[in-house]
Amino acid sequence: MSFEKHIPVLLLEAVDALAVKPGGRYVDGTLGRAGHTREILVRGGSVLGIDRDDQALREVEELKSRGDEKWSRLTLARGNHGDLKEIACEKGWTEVDGILLDLGVSSPQLDEAGRGFSFLRDGPLDMRMDRSRGVTAADLVNNESAERLEEIFREWGEEPQARRIARAIVAERKEHSFTTTMELADYLERILGRRGAHHPATRVFQALRMEVNDEMGELERALEGGFRLLRKGGRFAVITFESLTDRVVKRSFAAHVGRMVSLQQGGERWEGDLPRAKAISRKAIVAGAEETALNPRSRSAKLRVIEMEEEDYGKKP
Repeated sequence: MSFEKHIPVLLLEAVDALAVKPGGRYVDGTLGRAGHTREILVRGGSVLGIDRDDQALREVEELKSRGDEKWSRLTLARGNHGDLKEIACEKGWTEVDGILLDLGVSSPQLDEAGRGFSFLRDGPLDMRMDRSRGVTAADLVNNESAERLEEIFREWGEEPQARRIARAIVAERKEHSFTTTMELADYLERILGRRGAHHPATRVFQALRMEVNDEMGELERALEGGFRLLRKGGRFAVITFESLTDRVVKRSFAAHVGRMVSLQQGGERWEGDLPRAKAISRKAIVAGAEETALNPRSRSAKLRVIEMEEEDYGKKP
């Protein structure tokens, strides 16, 4: 997919939320095709762009090499957003003015059949964002026990028929292994039937992708590391696409915003997790009608933003 065709979700809303200032330092922990990063650079910020996808990094490196002056303010790093604090410190970025995470699978990854993320395009049952290591979705489907598959489908896909699906897959793989996305998608449609607008493979594919890439673990580490990396007044913006990840972000941000509680002896006291933060938007920011019409994938996107109020929390080793 070309950069011209790539449509970053909630582009202006996310970058506006970061309150980008010229000379400021910002971490894009899920760089992708640099859609959000480009806008940060246009506004005068410097960006540390992190991604585990080697193809995305190659494309951005090519764009950087033939781009204008603003791209000189982009530093690229291969890695997981869960390690963003460690990666930033290795690059000499010991504190930053903003962090952006655009979670989930990117449009180019969905559109390329060879990556194995989509049940609408036939390709190898892979789903790894970093194709250099780790187990594939095929490894899980063909080797895990029915109990473990049920747990994955229920926990990460919130699939109500997790047990039935897991047992059916284990029975079916005795006859032949699942190697492609369409093999698995067609089998799920055959055993579950097709009702409503959503393909019956939707939740299972989401669960497998999240398990393969440890998405929940990476998110929790990214949030903890980000809180320690942001300077006072720095902002943390996260875009989610699934209810699971949105709940994690919502709970984490709310814990750092905290609350005032009344004391028995009079007065009140703040309670919450350090570093203390303030909410920039009480409710999640969602895409408007114009964006959802142009980019249907933005319909499920939610943007949450907080601003750090603590000055020196976690800055020392």
